[in-house]
Amino acid sequence: MPHDIRIQRSLHFAQHTIGEIVSPMAIVALSASAATLLPFNSCVLCHLSDKTLFHLSISQLTNWGVRSPFCSNVPKRGIQFVTSGAIGKNEGVAELSQLEVQPRIYTWPDNKVLLVDQSEHFVFKPMLYELLSGEVDAWEIAPRFSDLLASTGVLFLQDKVKLLHPCDHLGINGSSGSCGGTVQLASGFHIEYDWLVLALGAEAKLDVVPGATEFAFPFSTIEDACKVDSKLRALERRNFGNESLIHVAVVGCGYSGVELAATISERLKDRGVVQAINVETTICPTAPPGNREAALKVLSSRKVELLLGYYVGGIQKASDPENSAMPTETGAITDISAQCIYEKYYLELNPAERGLQSQILEADLVLWTVGSKSLLSQLEARDQPCELPLNARGQAETDETLRVKGHPRIFALGDSSSLRDSSGRLLPATAQVAFQQADFAGWNIWAAINDRPLLPFRFQNLGEMMTLGRNDAALSPSFIEGLTLEGPIGHAARKIAYLYRLPTDEHRLKVGISWLTKSAIDSVASVQSTLAKVLSGS
Repeated sequence: MPHDIRIQRSLHFAQHTIGEIVSPMAIVALSASAATLLPFNSCVLCHLSDKTLFHLSISQLTNWGVRSPFCSNVPKRGIQFVTSGAIGKNEGVAELSQLEVQPRIYTWPDNKVLLVDQSEHFVFKPMLYELLSGEVDAWEIAPRFSDLLASTGVLFLQDKVKLLHPCDHLGINGSSGSCGGTVQLASGFHIEYDWLVLALGAEAKLDVVPGATEFAFPFSTIEDACKVDSKLRALERRNFGNESLIHVAVVGCGYSGVELAATISERLKDRGVVQAINVETTICPTAPPGNREAALKVLSSRKVELLLGYYVGGIQKASDPENSAMPTETGAITDISAQCIYEKYYLELNPAERGLQSQILEADLVLWTVGSKSLLSQLEARDQPCELPLNARGQAETDETLRVKGHPRIFALGDSSSLRDSSGRLLPATAQVAFQQADFAGWNIWAAINDRPLLPFRFQNLGEMMTLGRNDAALSPSFIEGLTLEGPIGHAARKIAYLYRLPTDEHRLKVGISWLTKSAIDSVASVQSTLAKVLSGS
């Protein structure tokens, strides 16, 4: 998906499940998606499902619970911010026994913000590709929530959202009165909220093609990236020293598919073949022309085979009984994914354009980047649920202020929202849209609590950028028409932009030093290699 260009200090939290932000007495309950929340200072970005983001200002949240005018008209019970996950024990982490499953009401700590998320790590998803190329380390783009929140007024609780039960449709509105509803967690906790922001995000849609769920790898979470990297390493070990090639099929040639194809082809070099499949007759059809042309040039130079005008009709496995599992030194299989390391997969390609012929494609690894589905409709229903107005994609219908229609205390962002622009077109489910929606949602929650006018959301396209390898990228800012930064310049600009968005000043500083150190080491190695070639030639 397109990665937006945003000049703003942002504290991001990422992850891959359902999450909520809940607050007592006229504050806010939120669930994370490819969305963002609240203006001011640095922001928290939460990826709570496979393809979603969520922004929240840590300094603002802390102030809300302690001294901000945001809470001037309500009892100081603090702000609560909930997303979903397991249990942590570090500083800044609220402890909770998972053995306790009886329903019970969660008691909010005074003057605290509560973040609930299923994962213990924030994940900066736009840089997952760099894990495959070895350009970044996991700690740089996936720090622990507890570490990021240790010096803030925010508590972290790992848990998973199981049920949403709003009651604001019964006429409860404004900044006073009863709570707006409850959120039930998998641990059994019931959390009362006054204001709720739904940002649950989306997950890969694999169930549309036979065999995709079983044999294809999605690429939208850090777990996905680790699985793909593990599989590639095993295939590289298998082929080391022989002339057989590793075949990787990438289904989809949008931003994600093109970035994967470029990254993996650079990693494999002459040891592998990457084949990218797309139902359209071009790659990145919605991208700026400069980005598309830069990507085509890179893919062509790395001999990536583009199979355009085809759709996948099915995926089947043809495994070798003797090599269907990869044993460890002790003979035991330790990784489930290792069981299919040496299996071959066959993709049935059907023509979407006249003049093309059906064909069968063989692959050692199949990566799926096509389609996503909202997680909002997956919350368990009660006996008599109050259904939110959802569209065919499972997204909540919202008005222009991001409020869910019929629910004045509930806001929806990112993949959970079906907001349309001024021309009536549904806004794309991109990080850029979600970032901007978060700012408006934060302001509008404050405005609703304090009886101020709510602002209508207006999306501003700031441009798009994409990675194309360790020293390649393309960046097209919208404020300079026709300009595209590509190659090493685009790569440097993209890393600087994303460094600026990493969570907290402390983490940003650590990562910046790490990247500079790596760059210096690479430069020294390059100079030594050049000198060695010159000396050997003389």
